[in-house]
Amino acid sequence: MANPTQPDWQALAKLPAFHELLAAKRRFIVPATIFFLVYYMALPVLIGYFPDLMKKPLVGKVNGAYLFAFSQFLMTFVMAAFYMRTARKWDAMEHALLSSIESKNA
Repeated sequence: MANPTQPDWQALAKLPAFHELLAAKRRFIVPATIFFLVYYMALPVLIGYFPDLMKKPLVGKVNGAYLFAFSQFLMTFVMAAFYMRTARKWDAMEHALLSSIESKNA
């Protein structure tokens, strides 16, 4: 017997709107994760292969390696902001999906 406070998860998984939600999440999460990992790993790679370039002072005595490392913090905050904005759309999709399930069960 189904719990009246819980949606029917098997029925939910068959709905096209559920698959649209999963696809929307995948369209953001996969590229964002790849970008983050490449950007994060770029610092040790650049330091390893181009040490003279990374030692070069760019702003006063601050060199390229320090600026790039600082940019990683900024990039993380920007990505978090993009994620929060995008997650609001997913939340709206989820609420619409659950409302449609609840209206069918009522």
